[in-house]
Amino acid sequence: MSGSFPEIVLTDLDRSALERTVRSKTSEQRSVLRARIVLLSAAGQPDRAVAQQLGVNRHTVRLWRQRFGEQGLAGLEDAPGRGRKPVLDSKVKEAILTGAVQPPANRTRWSCRSMARAQKVSPSTVQRIWSRNDIQPHLTRTFKISNDARFEEKFWDVIGLYLNPPDKALVLCCDEKSQCQALERTQPALPLGVGHIRTATHDYIRHGTVTLFAALNYLEGKIVSMLAAQHRHQEWLRFLKKIDRQTPKGMDLHLIVDNYATHKHPEVRTWLAKHPRFHLHFTPTSASWMNLVERFFRDLTEDVVREGSFRHVNELCDQILAYLAERNANPTRYTWNAKGEDILRKIQQAKQALPV
Repeated sequence: MSGSFPEIVLTDLDRSALERTVRSKTSEQRSVLRARIVLLSAAGQPDRAVAQQLGVNRHTVRLWRQRFGEQGLAGLEDAPGRGRKPVLDSKVKEAILTGAVQPPANRTRWSCRSMARAQKVSPSTVQRIWSRNDIQPHLTRTFKISNDARFEEKFWDVIGLYLNPPDKALVLCCDEKSQCQALERTQPALPLGVGHIRTATHDYIRHGTVTLFAALNYLEGKIVSMLAAQHRHQEWLRFLKKIDRQTPKGMDLHLIVDNYATHKHPEVRTWLAKHPRFHLHFTPTSASWMNLVERFFRDLTEDVVREGSFRHVNELCDQILAYLAERNANPTRYTWNAKGEDILRKIQQAKQALPV
């Protein structure tokens, strides 16, 4: 026992919590000091010995022994209202928050530094206030809401193929990835390594473009493809004929396509009329996100086209064909999981949020 205070007896949980505070590298030093005072006092050491060992005075030791004896672990926390009072004026804080959504004259947005200069505070103060309120003026998300008069009709037509595919039929998500550029970097690049990222020159030589026609089998993930120099209705018709040859005879084919004029050309319509197993389902205008082949095009862009360096178009074509062969050997299926009602509700909310 030390002084007039009763002996400190620790439960296993209290001792474990105090020792964890002392060991942790992220604990505040004041919390570590208080935990050590209690642990040493519980070991039977008198106040004077504890104070001498920890480099504090006896009054500090007696204070935290008393607080722990009365309140337990909660007594080692600072009382509410302690610490440095905020020095930022509430009007300045409000101006930083409300001004973030009101761009300054002749600019599209505020930055931390420009807002800091305007409000005469530090950039870190602005950044901290914006972060706490989830304000991010530097970010922009692109969007496009379809104005198709038959939006819901086309929407449910396509969604229905994903959520309830027809029996004894194939659902093929079809589109063209045009303007795949064969760009050659002007200098060799350094590969990714430990301690440094990959490099690529900012300039390049253009060697032409190629168009990839692709039909993604929704249920299997395999892809029927064709490379062409152009993407006119003639190439689209040639691609339809390839689909006809490479799919099982006698099965209906439901093709999900966008509203590109090539897909609706009179010669294409004439050919489709002679091949009744083909059924075209058009996505709403400005709603290419509904076509899952776009998800594959994103993978192709990231894995092959964007980061590559090609000395001629044929080299790019070889890379694309190799990628397709590898993918078809181990197909990846994209599954539509979103509920149609949820999507329509979000679209309606977006329309209501837009200014008239």
